[in-house]
Amino acid sequence: MVKQLKLLVKRVMIKKVIPVIDYSVRGLCAKSYPNHPKGCPNFNKRKECPPKAKLIDQILDLEKPIYCIVNKFDFKKHTDKMRNRHPEWSERQIECCLYWQGTARKQLREKIKIFSIEKPEYKILTCPEACGVNVTATVKKLGIVLEWSPKKWVYQVALAGIEL
Repeated sequence: MVKQLKLLVKRVMIKKVIPVIDYSVRGLCAKSYPNHPKGCPNFNKRKECPPKAKLIDQILDLEKPIYCIVNKFDFKKHTDKMRNRHPEWSERQIECCLYWQGTARKQLREKIKIFSIEKPEYKILTCPEACGVNVTATVKKLGIVLEWSPKKWVYQVALAGIEL
């Protein structure tokens, strides 16, 4: 089992990174989007969400290595499949996160599990934006350009570091 996981580690995108800290990104959670005029329904409700979430420099030792764990989800493949299955659906229905986000998050959890076996002492942040990390700018340092709005790829990103 451990040997299989070590082989998987080589295929998982895990890179050291210096996170781009910008506490203003926490405000994105309060911005309106379709069917959510007040922003994310978790805003100011969950402890992992702004403004209750701690800032990254209150959680992780930024002097020690920070790792970026990235899941790359084939959004185009998913939307093509949904378009073929449901030709009567609108583009908004085809792209709806209810139909793909669970799968993508599961993939990220698997990558986090692999990372945690290799580095169990690291704390994982699964929502770095809530902690004040500009994820778009951070992954750009790794050569990943996020699409807004996504058409081909969707990325989920977690950060890992040594807890204070």
